[in-house]
Amino acid sequence: MSEETVRETAGEAAREVAGETAREAAREAAREVARHHRVIERWLTGAATRSEFAAFADAHAPGFTLIGPDGTVLGRQEVLALVEAAHGGAPGLTITIENARVVAESGDLLIVTYEERHHTGDGTKARRATATLGNAPAWRWWHLHETWLP
Repeated sequence: MSEETVRETAGEAAREVAGETAREAAREAAREVARHHRVIERWLTGAATRSEFAAFADAHAPGFTLIGPDGTVLGRQEVLALVEAAHGGAPGLTITIENARVVAESGDLLIVTYEERHHTGDGTKARRATATLGNAPAWRWWHLHETWLP
């Protein structure tokens, strides 16, 4: 086997490993988005415990920002205060996450888009979201931007 063939084979193997690593990161990011929203659903329905809320809060980076579907910009403390105050405020709520995918990644940061639907007895409200997540050493939410869907 020539030296050039060895380099080509090694390069192909490295690309395969990188591709599998990216696919696994995408699967993990989608699982994190779903997990995060299960906690939100449980909290809003009143089923979540204080320790679940603490873990939810810890998942938000110190500089976390949220741009809501109406354009309002909130910082981490404002978001957590609003969510905490809403405990049990939506007893029939279910949240579904669809079409989660990683659109960009660099180092430990991933940009994830997904569709989020809140189902209640009054109907369904849907939004498309783009989140910036970090995954080292644990998942951290750095930024979230939501837009209403028709």
